[in-house]
Amino acid sequence: MIDKNAQFYKLGYALSGGGAKGFAHLGVLRVLEEHGLKPKIITGTSAGSLAGVFYADGFELEEIMDLFKGKQFKEFVEVAIPTSGFFKATGIAKFLKNNLRSTKFEQLQIPFHVVATNWDSAEIAVFSEGNHLVDAVVASCTIPIIYQPVEIDGVNYIDGGVLKNFPVSIIRDMCKYVIGVNVAVFSPPETKYNIRKTIARYFDISSKSNTLRDKELCDILIEIEGLERMSMFDLHNMNEIALLGHNTAIKALDNDKAKRIIHRCRKYDKLTEDFRFLKNKVLVNKDPNSLDKSEEN
Repeated sequence: MIDKNAQFYKLGYALSGGGAKGFAHLGVLRVLEEHGLKPKIITGTSAGSLAGVFYADGFELEEIMDLFKGKQFKEFVEVAIPTSGFFKATGIAKFLKNNLRSTKFEQLQIPFHVVATNWDSAEIAVFSEGNHLVDAVVASCTIPIIYQPVEIDGVNYIDGGVLKNFPVSIIRDMCKYVIGVNVAVFSPPETKYNIRKTIARYFDISSKSNTLRDKELCDILIEIEGLERMSMFDLHNMNEIALLGHNTAIKALDNDKAKRIIHRCRKYDKLTEDFRFLKNKVLVNKDPNSLDKSEEN
């Protein structure tokens, strides 16, 4: 049921988890921008929360790509005594703190919802306000076994993909239209396994089961083609992965339904912009000082 006091948005983006496959989000966002679209709210899980938080913070897509260029997996981890995980996610936290312009949700340019999993209660957790911006994104990316849970206000959290890898339902009731980008496309099983491939396979299976309903909730669903051969831990093929997202988005938006939604969103943005212009003009004309200045000119 919709909260009558809640903000209602014309267009929202839901970005799925998928590890390094999340670079495809950047390619999709580029195409959406080329169509003149800008979300009024974003929600993301895991890799989707990483892409989403920088986009919500006002970063250009090229800037986001540049932040990750040359990075290696080891830069985002700290070896830990393997109790609940092999590594601590301190590297991710440091990376976010060093690069994000905002320190809390309210400072972001676009409203943003981060999805994690409450490790203690086994429930979906959504963060959208307060000072835990960095911690929430880190928690959303905390892959079980690989990373130890992240503690926020005395509660332990892990990767949101465990229960909600494609967070469309998180903002569905808040939006007229939702564009969902799913990078966690189900892949064929490996012939040989190691610990990383085993964990990746677990997430393939888990995300397949917990994204079915959310796919149906999208007004426009963009599922990235060609990612089956990419590893969720692969940070070396970010340009190729982003290109796959770009090419898939072009195809996904080339139909009558998508074109109608794009047209309506662009029309809404134009009307909103015109209204703000007129409102500001009226306020300026009511200002005695502005009248004095106009007479001087």
